[in-house]
Formats: sequence, structure tokens, C-alpha cells
Amino acid sequence: MRNDITDVTDDPLARQARWLEHYRPGLRIAEQGRVVSIGDGITWIAGLPGAAMDEILSFEDGSQAMVFDLTEELIGAVLLRDSKTLTAGAKVQRSGRFLSVPVGDGLLGRIIDPLGSPLDGKSQPAHTRWQALESGSPPIMARDFVHQPLYTGTRIIDTMIPVGKGQRQLIIGDEGLGRSSLALDTVINQRDRQVYCVYVLIGQKRSTVVNSIETLREFGALEYTTVVVAEASALPGLQHVAPFAGCAVAEFWMQQGRDVLVIYDDLSTHAKTYRELSLLLRRPPGREAYPGDIFSIHARLLERATCLNAAQGGGTMTALPIVETQLGEIAAYIPTNLISITDGQIYLDRDLFAGGFRPAIDIARSVSRIGGQAQHPRIKAEAGHMKLDYLQYQELEVFTRFGARLEASMEAVIRKGRVLRQIFKQERLAPLSPTSQLAWLIAFNEGLFDTSEPDAIAGLLEELEEALRHTRLTLDSPREEWVAAVSGPLGRASGNNEG
Repeated sequence: MRNDITDVTDDPLARQARWLEHYRPGLRIAEQGRVVSIGDGITWIAGLPGAAMDEILSFEDGSQAMVFDLTEELIGAVLLRDSKTLTAGAKVQRSGRFLSVPVGDGLLGRIIDPLGSPLDGKSQPAHTRWQALESGSPPIMARDFVHQPLYTGTRIIDTMIPVGKGQRQLIIGDEGLGRSSLALDTVINQRDRQVYCVYVLIGQKRSTVVNSIETLREFGALEYTTVVVAEASALPGLQHVAPFAGCAVAEFWMQQGRDVLVIYDDLSTHAKTYRELSLLLRRPPGREAYPGDIFSIHARLLERATCLNAAQGGGTMTALPIVETQLGEIAAYIPTNLISITDGQIYLDRDLFAGGFRPAIDIARSVSRIGGQAQHPRIKAEAGHMKLDYLQYQELEVFTRFGARLEASMEAVIRKGRVLRQIFKQERLAPLSPTSQLAWLIAFNEGLFDTSEPDAIAGLLEELEEALRHTRLTLDSPREEWVAAVSGPLGRASGNNEG
């Protein structure tokens, strides 16, 4: 697993021949330690005075560990591979290597663990090279402004909370509100858009892992996606390095000038795993018992997602980290840390979910700090002040609950707001194309939904989607052609409603 190895030959005789070719006789001094104790995924080791942080250690039974803590007398290491024969007293040697993972186009469509071993029952994936899990984020001079849209296929996000290629957008909310569904929709929507995807599953149940993989396979998204899995039964050390492994796989493609989307599902579990390892290794706890460096752990992971400038190849890595809240507490330690690191957040609200508004995205507490820079000019122009208008509608709707009488202009705002709320409702695993997004935006701004009852909106949107399949309109087509195209089906429906 050397970083300079580019030959992917797996023939043992060929590897032995290469080793003999480069072998040079000479005096070699090696350090040897021994296991003092082992348990709960960590081990304490005596000896090895030259060991460095994050160095890989090899045990005589074939197990592997990574140096995680250094004290005056002992080395604390987290296990990455273990066997039933590993016990106290076992011999340990330094490898002189640091964690790396195989990367390349051969990983597309594959399910691997954080060390690059296949989990899909197939052979070892072909790779181009080994990529270090830990590396510095690109310097400021190598970065460019985020200026290209990354379409999620979700109406409410692509119009009001746009995501750009190279952005870090947090998905935050309680368990069971559809955070992973939003991420899966986004991956599925990248089909035929030349965007490679990396989906990292951290500490998830096996049933959840299988369902996610089967969903990607069912919609044909697995062919351009690499899934990195460290399930709940995996060693804590593997769960800790899983997001860094996924980042390394995505980083290689970004360095090749490609667009990549990486999803971390989820970083709350990752933080809990890091807290567990740190407490077992007797590190001093901080707020909520998390170690003091938990912020830097997530910062150095997410800072690697960026948009490179043309001199660096122009590649992008977009990160969608997922974090869990408890009872909607957005001000908890880990959520606030990640909010301060990322470029915005998509907040899912339990009350909206219970009320049947799905995806249950709370516009008031969701934001994209990239804003209109990550939108196509046509979509940006049509979306306009829609977010502010929708927030105004939510404020006015409160007064209607008390039976207050409003002016006619305010009644019109409330009616349009209710129509817009129905438009924003969307089934999971049904992402929309950019042209579909522009179509409903133009139809809404032209008032083609104004006379429709809210319950009829879903059917109108289906008619509009069907009509678009028979056109060749693009985002750059003249607005007059778009108005004519959307006025056909919706104009007839509007006339029927009036009649």
C-alpha cells in the first residue's frame, strides 16, 4: 500500500520479482513492541519509540492498527483489522506507512470498506494509484469561486436554497425526517450529468446499508457511484476513517478535473465514534464529553471540498454532510460546529413532516451562502424574491388562524403562498430536471396556477411534466417559447377550473 505504487498487478510472482529487483542488501534496524492490553477496538502498546501519529502498525497475527495517541510510556492505537488470536503480549512492528486507499475509475459501481477492500463479493477493484486519507486542503490560490449549479432535483432546494459545485451544504434534522432520502435523490439526479458520486455510510445498520445500495442500483445510480461502508458492527477505527476514505476517493477525481459529489451519512455518528475512541484512550473530555479537537477533525475533512481554478484542472468536490439533531435542537455542539464550517444548511423540521409537507424543509432556518451564484441565470431570474414572498406568506398565515380579516392584496399573497406550498411538496426518489424546474417557475410567475385549487396542483404538475417530454426546450430557450409551452396544458386546466 505504498503511495508511489501505480502497477495494479495482483500476481504474487510479479510482486516478488519487483521486490527482488529493488532489493539492496544492507544493515537494517527495526523497532519491535508488544501489546500491553486490548479491548473495545483499541490497544495499548509498549515499545516503538519512533512511532508517529497516524502511522500504521502491523501485528504478528496479521492485524493492523493506527497510532492514535502517544504517551511517555505507551502508544494508544485503534484497530483497523483484528483477529481472534490477537492477545496481550503479541509482537508489534512499525510499517513506516500511513493510511491510503486505492482510487481510480475502477471504483465506480463498487462497494468498499474504508481500507479499499471490496464488500460486494467481487475481486479487488482495479485502481490507478493509492491516495492518502489525510492531506491538506487546497490553498486559497488554487481555488475558484463556486459558480456552477449542482441540481438536487428537489424543487424547494434548487429554487430557494441552491447548491453549487464545490459547495459544502449541511443537511440537518431529527432522525426519520428524510435526510438520507434527500441525499439519495441528489445522487440519482446526477445521472447523465458527468458528476461522479461517493456515498459514505458511517455506523449505519446493515439493513439501512442494503436499502441504500439497492435504491442506487434500482435507479441506475450505482454505475457512477462508489459506496464506502463502515457499518455499525465494524471496528470503531474503521468508522472513524470512513469519511476520510470517501474524501480521498473523491479528491482523486477532483484533481483529474472532474465534478464529484460526496455525501457523509452521517457525521453525528462519526463524532460519537471519535468521542468513544478518545475517552477509551483517556483523552480529556470537553463539552458534551467530546474531545476538544472534534471541530478540527470535521474542519479538515470538509475544507477539502472546493472548486479548483482552471490552472489546477477546474475540478470540483461538493460535500453534503448529514448531521442529526435531538428534538430539533439546532444549537447543540456538533450541529453548531458543522454549521460554522459549511456554506449553508438545509434544515428539516418535525412539525412540517407531521403536517404532511415533504420534503419537510424549513425555509426560514435553511440558507445557502452561495446564493444565486450557483443558479442558472434563467432560474435565478424566475426565482427572484420567491423566498422572501414565501416567508411573508408564512407570517400572514398566522393571522388567518385567529379569524382576522385581511385586505384583498393580503388575501392574494396568502392564496399564492398556499399554491406555492403545494408545488413544493414532492415525493421521494422523484428528482426533477432543470428544465422541469424552470417550467413550473415560469408557470407560477405567469399566474397559471392562481385559479387552481391546492389539491389540484399535483395533477397539474404531472400534466406539465408530460407536456415537457414532447418539447426540445432548453434553459437558454427564449422565454416566449417557454410561456407558450407551459400555457398549453395549464391554460386548459385553468379554463376547466373556472368553468
